Amino acid sequence: MTEVSTMNEMTARPARSGGRGARRALRSAPDLGMLPALKRGLPLCEPMTPDEVERIDAASMAILEDVGVVFRDLVALEDWRRAGAEVRGERVHLDRGLVRELIATIPASWTYRARNPERNLPFGGPHSIFVPMTGAPFLRDLDDVRRWPTIADLNMFHKLAHMSPALHSTAHHIVEPMDIKVSHRHLHITWSSIRHSDKTFMGMTTSGRNAEDVMAMCEILFGAEAMEETPVVTGNCNGNSPLVWDETMLSAMRAFVKRKQPVLCSPFVLGGANTPASVAPAVAQLNAEALSALAYTQVVRKGAPAIYGHYLSTVNMKSGAPMAGTPEISLMNFMIGQMARFYGVPWRSSNLLGGAKTFDAQAGYESAMTMNAVLHAGCNYIWHSAGWNEAGMHCSVAKFVVDAEVCAMGYRMAEGIRWDDFDAGLAAVRDVGPGGHYLGHPHTLENFERAFFMPRLFDNNSIEQWQAEGAQEITARALAHARQLLRDYEEPPLDEGIAEALRDFIARREREIPAVDALNTDY
Repeated sequence: MTEVSTMNEMTARPARSGGRGARRALRSAPDLGMLPALKRGLPLCEPMTPDEVERIDAASMAILEDVGVVFRDLVALEDWRRAGAEVRGERVHLDRGLVRELIATIPASWTYRARNPERNLPFGGPHSIFVPMTGAPFLRDLDDVRRWPTIADLNMFHKLAHMSPALHSTAHHIVEPMDIKVSHRHLHITWSSIRHSDKTFMGMTTSGRNAEDVMAMCEILFGAEAMEETPVVTGNCNGNSPLVWDETMLSAMRAFVKRKQPVLCSPFVLGGANTPASVAPAVAQLNAEALSALAYTQVVRKGAPAIYGHYLSTVNMKSGAPMAGTPEISLMNFMIGQMARFYGVPWRSSNLLGGAKTFDAQAGYESAMTMNAVLHAGCNYIWHSAGWNEAGMHCSVAKFVVDAEVCAMGYRMAEGIRWDDFDAGLAAVRDVGPGGHYLGHPHTLENFERAFFMPRLFDNNSIEQWQAEGAQEITARALAHARQLLRDYEEPPLDEGIAEALRDFIARREREIPAVDALNTDY
């Protein structure tokens, strides 16, 4: 896609020749190489003063000490006793000194290893990555029809993620493959991520045993030694706000952390429902929840990578419905970014969230509001970056490909101002002089591809040209673009021995795991 050409780090373009026609062809030719990890060049938005950061920290530590956090898991409770925490039944009271000692051992940055080494990603500090949405029980398909997803639909989204330059990952279950038994889904979801893209991916955490299966598949793909050296996959563990972590998430967390693979330690915030109905105390609570999980990762394995996570939504106090793109969510993202940097750990947020039922103006406004806040807050793991609508109930193909392009636009903005051609541009001012134009100047011809972002899916032509080309609105254009991407898709090569070993593993585990339609974590 043309947005890739705006980035300095991408491979060199072919030499310009043949005049205007050749330049037009060059401008329209797709370039589907993945963008490097975003290295942010904009100042951070930090609305809290240092005193206010310390006030949130003190409030969170007081919650951990005085109120405590429930760990509904016998293994975790015993782990905490050995670590020196005060355990009363299922409630763990954490001394702030212990918490600070533990989180200090979390790495501030690392490199994600992809199966294609050219797609390895620096992560943490100034570096950010965009990751598609996950978990949708419905999709809006290539005909914009809302329906249940299948494994073929998941394969399609993984292909689209692979073909989208600004998406750095294929995530995992972008949509739930309803035609696969629940107890076997994690195997096929992981295989789809591995097979259809050579980017980094996420691993399922629907149970501890499922997470162990993901670790086994990653070991087949990368090798045990590589997993010890650097992360190859990311898990997500959601808390039950307020102040509860359950056995399912904690057992999955242990499976990842023991293999030195990072997990997102994510309180699930519905502001006003499971947090106080006010921004600052809500952040104090979720900060306590995140710290308790981050600290636990270091109890399991000191020095293991972990990511300060959260899912943010506010609740409509009239209807009870979750809302996206509200100003309070932006404020909380700014605050959480400050807290994560205060503790020296990378952090995750959610991006391009929409609550609309179709890909309409509401979806666009909510998504744009969210992205701008997340980028200015300095988020590292920018999840749910493509497809999210209807509060996560469906993934829209049209929104997915447009969101992917919007991520490229956000990427360019967040890179900051370029100064490398400043002197050449000023020289052009002298050459052109008063009353001239720059369209044919050598500086323009050398820089037009990267000077200004040129969206493929937004229409900026005259209304006459738009009408002559079929008067398509963005949903139709996006669906046509998605179909073309899928026609152009080529499966990235995977060593046949590794592929066969993964298929054998899946077949064996399917024989061993009872084929049930309800989630079963007891096998």
